[in-house]
Amino acid sequence: MKITQHGQYLIQLTRLGAINCYLVREEDGFTLIDTNMSGSAAGILAAARKLGAPIRRIALTHAHNDHAATLDQLAAQLPQAEVALGTRTAAFLHGDMTMLPDEPTDKLRGGYITCATEPTRLLAPGDHIGSLEVIATPGHTPDHLSFLDARDGSLIAGDAFQTKAGIAVAGTVRWLFPLPAWATWHKATALRSAQRLLDRQPTRLAVGHGAVLEQPQAAMLQAIEAAAIVRSR
Repeated sequence: MKITQHGQYLIQLTRLGAINCYLVREEDGFTLIDTNMSGSAAGILAAARKLGAPIRRIALTHAHNDHAATLDQLAAQLPQAEVALGTRTAAFLHGDMTMLPDEPTDKLRGGYITCATEPTRLLAPGDHIGSLEVIATPGHTPDHLSFLDARDGSLIAGDAFQTKAGIAVAGTVRWLFPLPAWATWHKATALRSAQRLLDRQPTRLAVGHGAVLEQPQAAMLQAIEAAAIVRSR
């Protein structure tokens, strides 16, 4: 597990050069955003120990397996940690894939996982987990959330964007790394969510796949404009 520090609070944990999860430093320890692919629990716990603080909270951007696969293992080894999930994510992780009446009925894509872990808290847009504000960003999946750290403007955007093989909005194919696009549920919704994130004017963009970008707003706008052109064809 590669450990990369970004600013004062954000630590990127990367497996296989392509799959990220994040530790966010708080006064009492870490908030873990996403749990990475299967087999990552030991590496995540080792990283927290190396960095000298306990994991106090666990949250997920969405229920795909490369983001949620080790939730059960981590929750079992961190019984005092808060597990904070979006309502839709909690339902998906329990196998309830029912779409809401106001949602597009496009086919769900990507590898969803089921987990036994029960959330200790359900998150809604506008809530905070530690210093992170919860932002609803559906599109890649119906349940997708992003997290904005108001202390320094760091945005953990899950798969709402990717930077691997070039920055792109969810659903826009980057042929050197097309997996996030192929796993995207509804492209038009993803584009609206990407604009919502840009409107928050983040100073740092951290994604599920690819490098963390500093001062990312121009790159985010370019990705949004490129996605809009593709969608209009």
